[in-house]
Amino acid sequence: MEETRVALLGVVVENPDSVEELNALLHQYKDYIIGRMGLPYRERKVNIISIVLDAPADAISALSGKVGMLPGVSCKAIYSKLPNE
Repeated sequence: MEETRVALLGVVVENPDSVEELNALLHQYKDYIIGRMGLPYRERKVNIISIVLDAPADAISALSGKVGMLPGVSCKAIYSKLPNE
């Protein structure tokens, strides 16, 4: 079995036109997603999304990179320091 990491993706969406593509990407990685929470900040016209993953490091990096390349979307990954089982 491939080693996985627990990580948090922090996503800031400033361009509503990118939401459909973002959701399509998240659907592709759905098997790794533990949970997600979205916060619409209407006053600033921005959405903040937290996505928790348990996935191979290369899958986390790939998703983070693809999301961050969407127009008007920023993304950062934070990896846990959990010991390997």
